[in-house]
This record gives sequence, C-alpha cells and structure tokens, in this order.
Amino acid sequence: MTEVAVVILNYNGRNFLQQFLPSVIAHSSAANIIVADNGSTDDSILILEKEFPQIEIIKIGSNLGFCGGYNYALKQIEAEYYVLLNSDVEVTEGWVDPIIKLLKSDSSIAAAQPKILSYHQKDMFEYAGAGGGFIDSLGYPFCRGRIFEHLEKDSGQYNDTQHVFWATGACLFVRATIFHNAGGLDEDFFAHMEEIDLCWRLNRAGHSIYYVGSSTVYHVGAGTLSRSNPHKTYLNFRNGFSLLVKHLPPGNIGWKLLLRILLDLIAALTFLLKGSTADFTAVMRATGNSLWKLPYNLGKRKRVATQVPGFNVAKQYKKLLITDYYLLGKRTFNDLKEF
Repeated sequence: MTEVAVVILNYNGRNFLQQFLPSVIAHSSAANIIVADNGSTDDSILILEKEFPQIEIIKIGSNLGFCGGYNYALKQIEAEYYVLLNSDVEVTEGWVDPIIKLLKSDSSIAAAQPKILSYHQKDMFEYAGAGGGFIDSLGYPFCRGRIFEHLEKDSGQYNDTQHVFWATGACLFVRATIFHNAGGLDEDFFAHMEEIDLCWRLNRAGHSIYYVGSSTVYHVGAGTLSRSNPHKTYLNFRNGFSLLVKHLPPGNIGWKLLLRILLDLIAALTFLLKGSTADFTAVMRATGNSLWKLPYNLGKRKRVATQVPGFNVAKQYKKLLITDYYLLGKRTFNDLKEF
C-alpha cells in the first residue's frame, strides 16, 4: 500500500495540468501521483499520456462533480493518506512532509491543510482555505486570512500549526480509513462546501482538523467556475443551507434556519439592486430548492446523528459573522474573539 496518494481531479483542465503537474512531480517524490479524469471532453487524457507518462490515470467517464469524482476515484486507490489537490495549484518544495509528520504524530487528527496563498499575488492569502477554516453559528464559513471577500497579506502571522474547524478541498490531506468510514464526500453537494460538510462530520465524530503553516501551496482559484458564476452562487447558497440542516445542534435549529433564509433573501435583493439578475435568480432558486428538499435533508440529519452521536463545536464561532463584518467592521481573523 502506498503511504501518500496525491489525487488530482481533472475536468477539461489540460492547461492547468501542463502548467502545474511539473511542480507536483518535482516536489512529491515520495507520493503516488494520480489524475482522476472526470469525463473531460478536451484532450486532457492525451496530454497526460504523452507528456506525463509516469502519472497514473483513472478514467471516470462522465462528470460526477467534485464529490462524485473523488468518491469514485478514491475507492480505487489504496493509500494510508489521501491528498485531494486541485489541478490549479502550484506546490512548493517540502509541502507534503510537515503535514504527514503531524498526522503521524496524533491519530486523532483526521485531516489537515497547508497555507493557501494566491498564485497571482503570492504575498496574499487565497480565498479557498487561506490559513485554515472556521464557521459561524449560522453556517457562514471563513478563514484565517479571509473573511467574506476581504483577504489578508501574508506577513507570517499564520505560520503556526493550528487546530481549525475545516480544511480546504483545494488541498486536503485526509486519512484514508477515516475518509471512507465517514462515508466520503456527500454527493448531493456536487461541488462547493462539500469539504466543510466532511470536516463537520469528522469533528462530530471526535476527530480534529489542522492547519500547517510550514507547508505552502499557491492556488489560482475558481479554475472550473469563477466566483462570479451564477451556478457557483446557486451551489454555495444551496449547500450552505444543507450544512445547517445536517449539523446544527438540536434546540435552536428552527430559528437559525429561518434567520438564514431571511439573510439569503436579503443577499438576493442586494444582487438585484446591483444589477446582477443572474445571481438574484440563483439565490432564489437555491432557497426554493432548500425548502423543497428540507424533508430529505432532515432525513439525512437523522442518519448522520445516528452514525456520529454528539457535537463538537469547540472551533465554531459563537457570534454572527455577518454582523461583525458588515456592521462592526471586523475584517481580519484576529478581530474575532468569541471562540
């Protein structure tokens, strides 16, 4: 069995493969590198076979999304640790070793991520993951180094090793046995926030998630869907609501779901006032889908609760991030105190 398998899910990303696979090959000599192709219609497979013959290829055959693609591929890979790596990530020398060393040192740690910096502005944190992920009491995710759209400059403030709530799917190290025992990624999410759902399940099962600042990668970001894409808006709002239905502790779930719907509707109106009718429509569709699927997701909530009784919310932000950010002007992680 391979100790570390670096698994890159590809969908029509031949340019990213040509640009970033060389850094993965150069700096991951101890790992088995695998590209799982999610039914690409470009010449990704031909490029891999011609230019990177040392890379193992798993041909999925159709686009199963981030969740389905990885679940399909990882079932076929025997390794102690998986690294789910986006195709638009440039890795650096020594990026694997510190995280694997941490995972080996403590069997309660299920998953971890490196420091995620922007490929285009290498002294800035990148949106997807930054310095490790957290979530507030209404399910709004944020990171050390990134709150909503505000990104911090990297000045070494997050060079530590830190217990966090979630680790980014852009570069996610996870124990293979724990990944499979947890049921893998929830394919109903398709893409976006699926890693937060996985990490929330891992937290609830008594595992911990870490950030390792001594490992650094550079992420292009929005390689498949740009952050301004209405379909991404739809997925983020729909999946954000699903997270709450699955995981909020009993006792206050009702009013929190109602408040989240209200805030989502305010977000939709804000899009409309800014002239973004496509995003307005996306949020309204997401809200409608969330309400329609509520009985189904409540059923999933019961199944998750049965599998992993108890809640571990030690790293969940107790206040409302949206209030702190928009009304109180708190823009950085160090401005937030209520953990």
